[in-house]
Amino acid sequence: MKSIIKYTFLGVLMLGFTGCTSNFEEINTNPYEATDKDLEADNLTVGSFFSQMELRMVPFTAGGQQDDSYGSTGSYQHFQGLCSDWYSGYVGPTGTWANGNHNGNYFFSGTWGNTMYNQNYTQIMPAWATIVKNAKKNNTPEVAALATVVKVYAMHRVTDQYGPIPYVNYVAGSTGNTFDSQEAVYKKFFEELDSAIDVLAPFAAANQNILSKFDYIYQGSANKWAKFANTLRLRLAMRIVYADKALAQQEAEKSASSAVGFLEAADEQATVSGITMMNPLYEQAYSWNEERMGASMDSYMNGYNDPRLAVYFKAAGDGKFHGVRLGINMAGGNTDYTGDKISNFNLSDKSTIPYMSASESFFLRAEGALRGWAMGGTAKQFYEDGIKASFAEWGLSDATSYINNATAQPIAFVDNTGKGGDAAQPSTITVAYDEGAEFETNLERIITQKWIANFRISPEGWSEFRRTGYPKLFPTTRNSSGNIDTNLQIRRMPYPTTLYDNNRAAVEAGVALLGGADNGATKLWWDKNPKH
Repeated sequence: MKSIIKYTFLGVLMLGFTGCTSNFEEINTNPYEATDKDLEADNLTVGSFFSQMELRMVPFTAGGQQDDSYGSTGSYQHFQGLCSDWYSGYVGPTGTWANGNHNGNYFFSGTWGNTMYNQNYTQIMPAWATIVKNAKKNNTPEVAALATVVKVYAMHRVTDQYGPIPYVNYVAGSTGNTFDSQEAVYKKFFEELDSAIDVLAPFAAANQNILSKFDYIYQGSANKWAKFANTLRLRLAMRIVYADKALAQQEAEKSASSAVGFLEAADEQATVSGITMMNPLYEQAYSWNEERMGASMDSYMNGYNDPRLAVYFKAAGDGKFHGVRLGINMAGGNTDYTGDKISNFNLSDKSTIPYMSASESFFLRAEGALRGWAMGGTAKQFYEDGIKASFAEWGLSDATSYINNATAQPIAFVDNTGKGGDAAQPSTITVAYDEGAEFETNLERIITQKWIANFRISPEGWSEFRRTGYPKLFPTTRNSSGNIDTNLQIRRMPYPTTLYDNNRAAVEAGVALLGGADNGATKLWWDKNPKH
């Protein structure tokens, strides 16, 4: 398969230094060791590595060239498209890969699951280490803080996909980096974010810029980066609520009381801009015909008559919106699913790639308030503000009637091709907030709307489904795993095969910390909701 992002970026010098890594020691070694002379370039070198980190949080292929290697560090599809895009319910697979047996029906083989791990340990961690080293030399702690925020964002996706990872005492260039428990990794995340926010706060208050020439998300705005970091801290706090409620509440309330605030406005959502790139989902859907609208999106958004439906997707030939179930076997051909019977994505090859929505902060605070935490407002208030913020992010204005709709529910799924995959109504949850409803009902309501708002930020959608059980997603139509509960659905991705090939002892120590077998059925440390 091909990697699926192209970009032209002549200003960033270091992004061409990419490659496929098949050795465990190389994965944990800095392949971009800069010389002292290079480091004398100060912000040029630091900025180049910072841009590299930003553009590798979701993969881009260097030099505007396609990379035809499986497991490539530039492959969005292996990084995210073949796992969280599907498992979050946003995307339905329509590719004809592997004779019909692949991640979509929990048949894991080859190197499809390797890229998330490999890319972050060759692109993110070494670049971060170089920035921190140079920032210390130049007495620029704000630069190190900015890089650390990006690192935490990137690496929380890694641990949320696999579990224990090398992180807490990571040393670039060392072959002795060992796996840490996910609990230890999360506690390190909080330590790093707390420190980074403290460093960035005065720069944010003064509306100063940091590395503005090299920042393709916020153009150097310390104010927006501080808000990003604070929103990320709240996200991670909520993630661990079923594993360590006390720590979750502590970090959440710390975020709520922080003077830096949260991402809230439409122009504060984190997206890449300022470079020429090929949107990966566009290429998968329009160039390769391998992805379409997911069946769960069909059920919820059609059921709610959601105005964002026509913004997210294109209508099928009958003028309606139709999705695809996970697990449908396309081995015999996919033309029924790639023709005019199924909805494609409403985007262009230049559409931005979202990293974090501004609306997410409202839904996070809504859940915190629902739990009785000090969030600075009520659950109902934050919930409704979250929907309004999402509408604004997607160019829609009045969300009033949608917010007040107390009758519309998700609908049963009907496969518009007539080839199977029909499914019963997944839930009866409505949109209008009900302060008299039980805790679990309102939690489902909050998470469902956050899921809709976070469309295309699929690692978050999958993580929140695993954490809460919401929204109630359609399971795969075929389960070839032998160990994953079809209704509970997949809980993690197995570790990359290359780790076993090159350092079995290290990865087996990581599996021991995982507390279960290295398969898709074993729950992560934070995945402890007793109801799901």
